[in-house]
Amino acid sequence: MKQRHKLSVLAAALIGCSFSATATQRSHDITIDDFFDIGNMGAVTLSPDGKHAVWLESRWDKELDKSQRDLWLVEIKSQQSKRMTFTNESESSPQWSPDGEYVYYLGKVKQEGAKAPFNGKTQVFRLSVKSGDSQPMTKEAEGVAGFELSHDGKSLYFLATKTTTDEDQWASMRASHSAPKYGHGEQKTNPLYQLDLEHFKQKLLLDDDKVVWEFKVSQDGNKIARITTTDNELVFLEGWSDVEIFDTKTQQNSVLADTQWRDNAPSPYGWLLGLAWQDNNTELAFRIDYDGHPGQLFIADVNASDKPSLEVTRPGDVTLTSSDLTWRPNSDEICYRGADHGRVKLFCTEIDDGEQGDTRIVIPGDMVIGSYSFSQNGQSVAFSHNGLDHFSDMFTADANSSLAKAKRLTNINPQVDSWKLPQVSIVKWTAPDGAVVEGILDLPAGYKKEDGPLPLIVQIHGGPTAATPYALQHRSYGRSTFTANGWALLSPNYRGSTGYGDKFLTDLVGREHDIEVKDIMAGVDQLIADGIADGDKMAVMGWSNGGYLTNALISTNNRFKAASSGAGVFDQRLQWILEDTPGHVVNFMEGLPWEKPEAYNHGSSLTYADKIKTPTLIHIGEGDQRVPLGHAQGLYRALHHYLNVPVELVVYPDEGHGLSKYQHRKAKMEWDQKWFNHYVLGQEVK
Repeated sequence: MKQRHKLSVLAAALIGCSFSATATQRSHDITIDDFFDIGNMGAVTLSPDGKHAVWLESRWDKELDKSQRDLWLVEIKSQQSKRMTFTNESESSPQWSPDGEYVYYLGKVKQEGAKAPFNGKTQVFRLSVKSGDSQPMTKEAEGVAGFELSHDGKSLYFLATKTTTDEDQWASMRASHSAPKYGHGEQKTNPLYQLDLEHFKQKLLLDDDKVVWEFKVSQDGNKIARITTTDNELVFLEGWSDVEIFDTKTQQNSVLADTQWRDNAPSPYGWLLGLAWQDNNTELAFRIDYDGHPGQLFIADVNASDKPSLEVTRPGDVTLTSSDLTWRPNSDEICYRGADHGRVKLFCTEIDDGEQGDTRIVIPGDMVIGSYSFSQNGQSVAFSHNGLDHFSDMFTADANSSLAKAKRLTNINPQVDSWKLPQVSIVKWTAPDGAVVEGILDLPAGYKKEDGPLPLIVQIHGGPTAATPYALQHRSYGRSTFTANGWALLSPNYRGSTGYGDKFLTDLVGREHDIEVKDIMAGVDQLIADGIADGDKMAVMGWSNGGYLTNALISTNNRFKAASSGAGVFDQRLQWILEDTPGHVVNFMEGLPWEKPEAYNHGSSLTYADKIKTPTLIHIGEGDQRVPLGHAQGLYRALHHYLNVPVELVVYPDEGHGLSKYQHRKAKMEWDQKWFNHYVLGQEVK
C-alpha cells in the first residue's frame, strides 16, 4: 500500500494592482440568480495610441432569453468607461482604425423586409468613437464571415459568403430531388474582397471556391495568408486544412508544405488556427492544436518555401492555448497565451533571423489572462484577467518589463464586492502510479478545517485537453453556487489536462476511462483523509468530457450518492460515428473503430453500465453535434428501462453543445441543486 501524502494547499496570491474598489461588507450569499448578473469581458483591444481600449461585454438578458455582447469603451487615463452599442444582437471582432477615430466590428441589424445591410446578416460596421454613431460598411446578401483593415487604414478586406455546388456525376440527381438533405454536394465558400475606404469602390481579390476559416493581410498588402478547406464540415478542419499564401501582385497562390504538422506530427488530425504577420512581411506565425497532444507554434518564412518552418519551443510545463498570436509592435517578439498549472499567462518569444531567442512572461503573478492587445508602439499591453476576488476585468501594464505591475482599469461587476466569496486554493495529491496531480478546491466562505468534513462535489472540466483555472468562477457547472450552500467543490486537473507538461498531457492517450479516473479518485480520497470531505456525502458532475468522466466514475464505483452528466459520451463507437470532430476519438483510442475494437470497448461506459447504481441526472442539447443526443438517450435507457436506477433525462430543445438560452441555463442549475440536495443530503423534494 502506498504511503498517504498530506494534501498540499497553496495559499492564494493576488497580483498587485492599482485599482481599489470601495470597501464593502461581504454579506451577500451567492445564489443561482447571481450567475445571470455577471458580465464577462472579451476581445480587449487597445487603441493605437494606447489612450483608449474597447472590449466586448456579454451579459444575460432574461427577456431575450440569451446572452449577448455589446461594445464598450474605456479611457485609460481617467478609467471612465461607456457602452457604445445597444442592439439585441451580439457584436464581435472589434478593430481600431490606425488614426484611432473609428472602431470597426461585425454586427447585425434586422429591419422588416429590408435588403442587405439590414437583412439580419452579419456585416462590417464602423463606429465613430467621438460621436458614437455606427454605420454599415458592407452589404453582402449572405453576410460577411470575417474582415481586416489594411495597415494604413485605407482598405477594408473582408470574406463574403457564397453557395458553391459540386459538379460531380450525381449533381443533377441532387438538384432534381432537392427536398432531401444530402451528406455533401454544397458548401458555403468565402470570396475575398477589398473595399477602398476613400472612394468606397469594392473589388474581388480572390475567389477559388475555398472555405476560409481565417485570413491575415501582410502590412504591405502584398500577401494574404488564409486557412482553408474544401468544405464547411468541421471534420475537414482537423487534418484536411491548409495554410495558403496569396500574392496580390502576381495573383499566384501557394500552399505551405505541411509535413511538419501532418506527416511528422503526433496526430494527423490537427486544427490549424491563428495567423500573424511580422512587420517584415515575410515571417508568418500560426498555430496547430491536437486533441490529446500539445499544440505547436510555427514561424514560416514565406519567401523560402524550401526551408522548414521554425517550431517555437514552449517554456517549462506550458501548453499553448487559444489562437490570438500577436507580434509585439516594434520588436522581434511573437506573443501568445499558455496554460501553466492552473494559470493562463502571456508569453513573448524573440525570433531573430529565423532563430528562437529568449522567452519571457510579460506580466508576473497568478494570472488567468483572457484577451490581450498591444499599443501601436508596443510599449503598453491591455488585457482581461480573472482573479481570485473578481471576474474578468481590464488591466494595463508596461509591455517591455517582465516586472510589470498590472493596473486595474475596470470593475464591471461591482456587485461582487459584497459577495461572500469562496476560498479558492490549489491542492496537490499523488496518483496511484506516483504522478503528482493538482486541482482547484473551492471551500465555503469562513470555513475552517476544525468545522469538520463537508459534503463534496467533484466538478470535472471538459476537453479533456483543457484545465480548470485558478480563479473565481460562478458557473452553471457548479463553482461558487454550491460552496455558498456549504459544499466543498473539487475541480481536478486530471491526466490529459493542459499546463502540466507534455507527458502529463499525453499520458491519457490510449488510457481513457482508466488513468484519469484513478487520478480523480486519489484526490477525493486525500480530501477525505485530510478531514475536508465527507466520504458518505459526495456527488459528481461535469459537461462534455466532464460528462464522459462522470459516466466513467459512476460505472467504475458506487461511492457517489448522485451524479449530473452533461453532454457526456456513453459509447466511443457511437461518438466516432456521429460527432463533428471524429479525430478526437481516433486520437485517444489510437485508431479507428475497426482497428482498435478493444480500445473502443474499454473506453465506453456502456461496457460497464450494469455497474451503475448512482442516481443520475442527464443533461443534453437536442441538436448537439459534438456529443449527439444518442449518448444521453442510451444512458437513460440503460438506467431507466433495464437497471432500475433513479434517473432523469433533461433534453434542451434548439440547443447545441452548450446551453445558450437563459431559461435552459437556469433549469440546469436548479435541477442540479435539487438533485444533489435530495440524493446526497436527504432533503425532501419540494
